[in-house]
Amino acid sequence: MRFLPRRRSHRAAAGFAAALVIAAAWHVAAAQEATKNFVVHEAPKEIRAISFQDDRGQTRGLADFKGKVVLLNIWATWCVPCRGEMPAFDRLQVALGGPEFEVVPLSVDRGGIETIRKFYAEIGIRNLATYVDSSGKAMRELGLVGLPTTLLIDRTGREMARLIGPAEWDSPKIAEFLRCVISGGAAKSQSDSNAAATALCRRQP
Repeated sequence: MRFLPRRRSHRAAAGFAAALVIAAAWHVAAAQEATKNFVVHEAPKEIRAISFQDDRGQTRGLADFKGKVVLLNIWATWCVPCRGEMPAFDRLQVALGGPEFEVVPLSVDRGGIETIRKFYAEIGIRNLATYVDSSGKAMRELGLVGLPTTLLIDRTGREMARLIGPAEWDSPKIAEFLRCVISGGAAKSQSDSNAAATALCRRQP
């Protein structure tokens, strides 16, 4: 009887270790699945013009980001999966953001900029810009069917790929894929199709 507590502690420790292994495996699988689930277009697609407001109330559009690879995330604070993604997007912006790449989170909250500011403050978002389209028109113009939806946009403002649903955006696998795209791995030659070239990035070790 004296050994029961010790046995239980061993079992608890083993169970905890197993849970950690399962959790780690899930994150790896989720990251790999996300890169596979990008719907890559055979050729980059022109995007209908959309407009939205920044945190100073200025009207912005995708043309403002030409020259960069853009990860455009359409989201809302009332969307639970969307909320869960934002810290990862924040970390991704720190890791890859700069003259070559930017995460552009576009909220469709009807409450406007203040709703986004409050949410960012609550969860400690410090590196993402604040953009909002309270009208929801951007969703219609982009042909979205649900939230979250994330578009990968090339340097000329054309849509290369899109992913519907949440993902582990700051995982090593996704970050590696995006680095490949940013570095030009998705455009190795003019004869490569967009789908084939982007697939090269997804196959990087």
